[in-house]
Amino acid sequence: MTKPFSLAPKQVEGYRLMGGEQSHTLLYGGSRSGKTFLICYAIAMRAMKAPGSRHVITRLHNIDVRQSVMMDTFPKVMSLAWPDVTIKTNKQDQFVTIETDGGTSELWFAGLDDKERVDKVLGKEFATITVNEASQVAYAAVETLRTRLAQAVNTVSGRPLKLRAFYDLNPSGRAHWTYKEFHEGLKATGERVMRPEDFAYLVMNPMDNPHLPAAYIEQLRGLSSRKRKRFLEGQYLADVPGALWSSEMIERSRAPLFDPKDATRIVVSVDPAITANADSDETGIIAAASQGRGMGAHGYVLRDVSGRYSPLAWAKKAVDLYKELGADRIVAEGNQGGEMVRQTLKSVDANVPVQIVHATRAKQARAEPVAALYEEGRIHHVGALSGLEDQMTAWVPGEGDSPDRVDALVWAITDLMLAGSDARTVNVRLAG
Repeated sequence: MTKPFSLAPKQVEGYRLMGGEQSHTLLYGGSRSGKTFLICYAIAMRAMKAPGSRHVITRLHNIDVRQSVMMDTFPKVMSLAWPDVTIKTNKQDQFVTIETDGGTSELWFAGLDDKERVDKVLGKEFATITVNEASQVAYAAVETLRTRLAQAVNTVSGRPLKLRAFYDLNPSGRAHWTYKEFHEGLKATGERVMRPEDFAYLVMNPMDNPHLPAAYIEQLRGLSSRKRKRFLEGQYLADVPGALWSSEMIERSRAPLFDPKDATRIVVSVDPAITANADSDETGIIAAASQGRGMGAHGYVLRDVSGRYSPLAWAKKAVDLYKELGADRIVAEGNQGGEMVRQTLKSVDANVPVQIVHATRAKQARAEPVAALYEEGRIHHVGALSGLEDQMTAWVPGEGDSPDRVDALVWAITDLMLAGSDARTVNVRLAG
């Protein structure tokens, strides 16, 4: 006999909150706590309660919302909670129809990095908007999305369906717009929100999900302090005193989107690890672009695909990213054997241009000019790069482990923006 479906107790609490008087509801907390599942459940319920209604779930990258939500989480929700309800998936246009006796509703899925798809979706009005993995999404994109929360539609009982916006994320730094808006009553611009009572939140953590194996929880308990606070305890992180970067410095210049076709130059930067085992440092792999030249240039950090890889695996990751973005070259640190690093990359593709760089100064001396560019508002992260940003805001020069992602970032920005007069100008400013 099939066991009847029911939400977990914390999800029941969240569902009740999502039906409250407020228009905006944030679910945040640790990894795999059931936030996205609950949002899909709530939207399906709203769609069936109001035939003819239209809803949208967005995420920064289109491939992620398509694979993780449209093709995975949402179908699971429907098969578990409403196995007899007919849904039809239009994979080309990325929407699902939900058919009931009262009529048909639509649930759209859109990546905010796909301009053509976004333009098509934002030409419609919705009764529900959702920002999935909101830590990755810039506030400017959220404000634009909110202008489409405008569909007037009635429920089967004849009452208007309340317009609602849902957001979920693993919390990042306290400078993030979700913390500002939901905890401090401030917009990302610093203005006060008009109606603070229109924003409500709930913390959902892995311990609240009864379906997770105990071994997974133990794995999270074994993370470093800052990662444990974020992915197990679901806490927004405070900045570390003495770090070169602050979350506010990163957040204020975050870019909602950047088209690589608009770049002056693009590089993929690699800081290779010496070994490749469970205790090794990660290999930092960062893609960044510049736009403009000289003191008017701005930098855009596009991707972070760092991780623990074998030499062949990190080389393939870097080359694949180089080709995906149409980069100009790969910049790789060669202090652990420059020719070996070059040959490892060339073994994947002999035609990829590789620039080997060597550290002749301490990490702090190399990082400070890059941090100065952030202070000037000239470096923009496209979306959120949580692994990199955690390392940036936690690293205090002279303390802690080698910042591999930060090293790769520093090499990338140095190559793009700190050659010649730019480097001299920034160094003079720091010295002064």
